Amino acid sequence: MRTPSLYSQDDPISAALKPSPTETELERQARLEAEAEAKRISEQIDDDLREERERLKRRKGDVKLLLLGQAESGKSTLQKQFQLMYKPNSLDQERASWTTVIYFNVVHSLKHILSTLDVWEDSLDGADVNYDDSARRTNGSTTPRDESADGPKNNAVQIANLRRRLSPLIATDEQLANRLTGGITVSGSGKGSVYVRSGWQARTIENALGKVRRRPSGEEKKSQEGLVHEHQDPLVQEVGRMLQLCESDIQELWNHPTVKGLMAKRKLKLDEWSEFFLRDIHRVAAPDYIPTTDDILHARVQTMGVAEHTFDVNLHGKTVTWHLYDVGGARGQRHTWVPYFDDANAIIFVAPVSAFDQYLEEDPRTNRIDDSLQLFTQICSNALLKNVHLVLFLNKTDLLKAKLEKGLKVKK
Repeated sequence: MRTPSLYSQDDPISAALKPSPTETELERQARLEAEAEAKRISEQIDDDLREERERLKRRKGDVKLLLLGQAESGKSTLQKQFQLMYKPNSLDQERASWTTVIYFNVVHSLKHILSTLDVWEDSLDGADVNYDDSARRTNGSTTPRDESADGPKNNAVQIANLRRRLSPLIATDEQLANRLTGGITVSGSGKGSVYVRSGWQARTIENALGKVRRRPSGEEKKSQEGLVHEHQDPLVQEVGRMLQLCESDIQELWNHPTVKGLMAKRKLKLDEWSEFFLRDIHRVAAPDYIPTTDDILHARVQTMGVAEHTFDVNLHGKTVTWHLYDVGGARGQRHTWVPYFDDANAIIFVAPVSAFDQYLEEDPRTNRIDDSLQLFTQICSNALLKNVHLVLFLNKTDLLKAKLEKGLKVKK
């Protein structure tokens, strides 16, 4: 009986693959190498498919959680709370990268204050500003009130001098924004907002010339988890030095009666994170400043796209992996939510109840509470989410209480 041949004469494919009778030794060697490479690639694809099946099998018990809500509703802050609770080490690894964000928050706040003073320069006389000594003490100013220094001309001169001395620091606003975004801008983002993509913390650290090291345990500072950032990005170092030099000017501007008066009359509106850092500028401007956990929770940077965070959560003695998706909430980014609806287990909808007197950056005609209600209604009526657990998180109740105590009224 004839031994079966590898290439059947009846099979056209085998005939096409059959080596040429005139094949040389070099051609034969090249053919065998090509066949071996093809086999290796085929086996690699099979291994990848097998690993993917195993990964999907393992993820069957995982929980997929979406954080939804409008921009500036507090989604990223809630995500950081999850991170602090279930994966604190990862927050420590990112700690140094938040210095850039916090410096940007401070510089951008100062820029906003000076821009507002430009618009309301006719109010610099302070004649109609109800800001007495008790209010000055409440806001942290210990400078005695000099009635002769509060005239229109003196106020204008003071502000002009502060603007001149702070101008080099204010000029770093755009550079810090570019460092965080990698030069990417978002059209229609409103009042100079900065949007960052997932993984920006690692990219910020990579841009630095140095690295993060841990001090010996005896020198560790508990509030800073013992981390020290050496040889930072030259830009961040330079901004840090400028903050040290301008610390007294920043305090003077922040405690200036005109600024406090405009804030009291709500002609100057600052976000809660602005006030948090400006009130504590002495610590932020310190030469060895490293962001604390509270600083990171207050730091403000807007998310562009979708960022996935994984946490191992112990439930009833069993470890379950949670996949938390923090998505951009601006109107132009909400279309990116839909692909994540398919296999979601739960949604946390974050609604900032303190925003009754605020409007969307991208649409100044739309009240933020109205927008949250419309968005929540759309999510509840989406057929893809009929089997999804929905949690309504009423956020920023402390700010709502503070506004109501100041006498602000909710209008229908």
